[in-house]
Amino acid sequence: MGEVYWAEYQRDENGIWHGEETEAVLKPELVHERMQQLSGEWVTVGTGWQAWPDLGKESGLVLLDGEVLLPAAEDMLPIACQMFAEGKTVAVEHAEPVYLRNNVAWKKLPGKE
Repeated sequence: MGEVYWAEYQRDENGIWHGEETEAVLKPELVHERMQQLSGEWVTVGTGWQAWPDLGKESGLVLLDGEVLLPAAEDMLPIACQMFAEGKTVAVEHAEPVYLRNNVAWKKLPGKE
């Protein structure tokens, strides 16, 4: 598809990660544009950096290899624990998956344009 999953997470003073509102599926050109809006030091994770090794060049950012290629449930635990503590969870029977490509896939179905 020629696109990458992109998100910009930052950890606050309590060690909690924030940034889920930045999650998107983007063309590499748009990733470059997003990177131009950032500054400082960032850790890269995921397989997109292998697929597009030049993606971070000329961004002006310090990019550190996070050595994480694929997600693991254990990595979500700190976020889940914080959401639970803040009362931001739902009962399992009301939980729904979030797909970044929902609208794109839906529009491509016959009769759903």
